[in-house]
Amino acid sequence: MAAFGIRFFLCNIFICAVTGIFLIAKQALKNHLTGRMQFNLWFPLLGLLTVPFLPFRPVSFSQILLWFDKLKNAASPNMATAETMINKNASGAGKQINDFALSVSSKTPSMIGLILFGIWLTGIFAMLLFVAKSRSRLNAMKKSALPLQNREVRILYNNCLREMKIKKEIPIYSTAFLKSPIIVGLFKPCIYLPIHLISDFNRTAEDHDGLPGEDFHMDSYTGADMGKGMSWKCFNAADMRYILLHELQHYKHKDAISSCLMNLIGVLYWFNPFVWYTLKEMRIDREVACDTSVLKLLNESDYEDYGNTLINFAEKVSFTPFPFASFGSSAAEISGTMKQMQKRIINISSYKKPSVWKKIKGAGIFALIAVMLFGLTPMFSTYAAEQNDYKWDISPDKVHSIDLSAYFNGYEGSFVLYDLKNGAWSIYDMERAALRTAPNSTYKIYDALFGLEEGVITPDDSFMAWDKTEYPFEAWNADQNLLSAMQSSVNWYFEEIDKQIGMAAIQSYIRKIGYGNENVNTSLSSYWMQGTLKISPIEQVELLAALHNNSFGFAPENVNAVKNSIRLSSGEIFSSEAQNFYGKTGTGRVDGHDVDGWFVGYIETADNTYFFAANIQSAENATGSKASEISLAILSDMDIWKQSITPPQAAGY
Repeated sequence: MAAFGIRFFLCNIFICAVTGIFLIAKQALKNHLTGRMQFNLWFPLLGLLTVPFLPFRPVSFSQILLWFDKLKNAASPNMATAETMINKNASGAGKQINDFALSVSSKTPSMIGLILFGIWLTGIFAMLLFVAKSRSRLNAMKKSALPLQNREVRILYNNCLREMKIKKEIPIYSTAFLKSPIIVGLFKPCIYLPIHLISDFNRTAEDHDGLPGEDFHMDSYTGADMGKGMSWKCFNAADMRYILLHELQHYKHKDAISSCLMNLIGVLYWFNPFVWYTLKEMRIDREVACDTSVLKLLNESDYEDYGNTLINFAEKVSFTPFPFASFGSSAAEISGTMKQMQKRIINISSYKKPSVWKKIKGAGIFALIAVMLFGLTPMFSTYAAEQNDYKWDISPDKVHSIDLSAYFNGYEGSFVLYDLKNGAWSIYDMERAALRTAPNSTYKIYDALFGLEEGVITPDDSFMAWDKTEYPFEAWNADQNLLSAMQSSVNWYFEEIDKQIGMAAIQSYIRKIGYGNENVNTSLSSYWMQGTLKISPIEQVELLAALHNNSFGFAPENVNAVKNSIRLSSGEIFSSEAQNFYGKTGTGRVDGHDVDGWFVGYIETADNTYFFAANIQSAENATGSKASEISLAILSDMDIWKQSITPPQAAGY
């Protein structure tokens, strides 16, 4: 909740900027778009506003391009020969790695996030009360409504249904609780006409010698508005036809769905003025789009009469009767504010049936803007920060559940082992094995790889000078190379790599290799250290296997340099087999307490390779060194590793 509160707040800053740019672009392009296309253009923006609430992280353009790149590489595989790099310092009876880690604070962000989340929920609750009140008024109106009895209006209505080729039965009612006609209902649409409208229609017919229901032309008629003292011009059969056609256009274009979506967005973004302005403009464009659809059915000589009908309504009504009443229904009406009426009248007066070229051009503009907005969707995802479970797609017959609870000695955690030769998985605590958590220093394996790929460091020259900043660990207060920085888990070394790579490139690499939830939307110094980036033990093992096989398509010499930097021991003899042991620890320290410990790696034998990942969690003392002790005990008892390896020291984690 706290993380969502912060992420949603940040999303709204981007939303304001994107919405402002969108409104400017839409205004500039309006002469190139039909009325219907101007309305449709709002939907990609509304889709963007739903992204923060999606239960998944949208795919970005870069990821799509990577898919195409993989297909291309599959068709033309890289034939380069891997170079073998011998790390002299990695050989021997065992090598110790110190995974020193700094503490991060969770109190301030959590408190701010909870406050923001609480304010947002309070506003939602207030809006829902408003929705309930509006819905209650709508239900009262429905209960008081009666099926339309006026024969002439019913004849007109049936003619309109036939004219628009609508075969669905849409009931029509009359009510005294409305000033403007509306169509209501998502699955069972109904049209409601104000009684005064039918009365005015009847009076016009009675004061004329023609037959009721004919198209009268009594422009000088003036009557009273049901005793309210508001005058208005005659209301004839043509006016009634225009009104009915307009309401039926709402049905034909499924505006009930857009009404529900707009109202939902209005509730969720109750605090954002840019969103409210967007929704107001969208409602205006919806009515303009319906006007345009009606005009397509009319002769050019009737355009003025249709506009006069709107002007008559502008004199009589100027507000929406049931704001937010359309959850699960739709309340679309022909009337509106004076600003809305003004825009609609201007549209009618300048309306010309669009040419084929204008339609094609409008479709192209729509597609371009939709694609551009789609490219922004990952920026608005809040779920990425909360996406804690890895959806693993593997055949159950490849997975074997094992009970290793005795090794964990009170720690919550999991252990994952993958037998490459047999393609078999052995997993302790499947649920936690798929649970994503911060990678902490285990991420440095891949950070080093990214730095090598970008040329920030090279296999032959990975030196970085210490800037004399004093750190709490003596090993950090010295010049470093890749081997020493990985051995002592020197944060500043990898932070400098990140600075030179840049966040955009990091994000691209993260997505290329599919690292966990792929979320690096925090500062360069903390995204992997109890930050937004999270990964599960299963994914750790999958990535290690991909690294071992260089499935990423990176330069072989760079992959070998990373492998050598995490080699703990090599050339050990067990059961007459030469074995190489690779591993990296990681510790999550929050508010001075070690709460998350990792040990990941793999063991190469003469005829097989075993990949593993252990993760432990606790309120305290959950360190990478403890995770390594547990892992070594398990691997030894499985007869995978018997040789003694000095586990990383716990001090300074």
